[in-house]
Amino acid sequence: MKISLGEIADQFDLELKGDASVEISGIASLVDAAPGELAFLFHSSYKNQLKTSNASAIVLRGVDSVDCTIPVLISDQPRLAWARIAAFFDPAPRHKVGIHETAVISENCTLGAGISIGAHVVIEDGAKLSDGVCIDAGCFIGERVSIGEGTRLHANVTIYHDVQLGYDCIVHSATVLGADGFGFEYDKSTASLVKIAQVFAVIIGDKVEIGAGSTIDRGALNHTRIGDGVKIDNQVQVGHGTSVGSHTAISGCTAIAGSTRIGSYCLIGGGVGIIDNIEIVDQVEITAMSLVSQSITEKGRFSSGTGLMPGSDWKRSIVGFRKLPELIKRLRRLEKKAN
Repeated sequence: MKISLGEIADQFDLELKGDASVEISGIASLVDAAPGELAFLFHSSYKNQLKTSNASAIVLRGVDSVDCTIPVLISDQPRLAWARIAAFFDPAPRHKVGIHETAVISENCTLGAGISIGAHVVIEDGAKLSDGVCIDAGCFIGERVSIGEGTRLHANVTIYHDVQLGYDCIVHSATVLGADGFGFEYDKSTASLVKIAQVFAVIIGDKVEIGAGSTIDRGALNHTRIGDGVKIDNQVQVGHGTSVGSHTAISGCTAIAGSTRIGSYCLIGGGVGIIDNIEIVDQVEITAMSLVSQSITEKGRFSSGTGLMPGSDWKRSIVGFRKLPELIKRLRRLEKKAN
């Protein structure tokens, strides 16, 4: 696939400086770009790489374009321009409309126009697939599941009964939506755990993307809800009855316990743990590997844990941590004497 630099400028509303006829056949980083490829300068601190890059053109901010000797496309947000241009060059296979002969589809489900259903897909009673839905090989869609227009399930996704997905969602492989939440109650008379039925479902909004191997559990007393535009990375666990507000992004290996309420436009780093039954307001950023053990009632950036240090220093610090309660008591006694 080739496209001229002028066509890219017109299509993505970018200012062009240089030869509009230059042909672009792909995208790459500044370091790895070859002739015919378009590269991107995201931050001025990497400007020195412009001198050695073999790219045929660069997307960058106007302030970084001074003295650039090759054609450039000017953008106030080069990363956003990258996101849009990358979709044009995406080599991912386009799905073919039709139903594979090995698919097992209930007669009591509704299939929209222009759908694609791959090999060995199973679709149960009462399921509803809207127009343009794409279901890749090996997926299971349970009873009464609803999937909105243009949504795509990659291979081997499992969706339990009564789950709802909005339009233009993307669900990556090995994801499980609607499995039982982790709910048990101890019975003294039998000295055993009694399972609590998870009778509610998972409700997912529009334009949500869920990474590979993630799990979103159904609820016991209320639905688990994922708002519009939410982006969930790989191997994320969302517990039963949790709600996630619109346009929140959750990075990989994060675990969210049940009945937690997370606001909109939050950024949750990788490996974060969030306990159950707390609330996090809108526009909160939680840095990687933090443990959220209480509600966050004001927007802002939050962290927990200790910073990285050499192992020997960390061991000495642990000894100090153990002494903190006694040190605090001594400090209070000294303060009383001073007053």
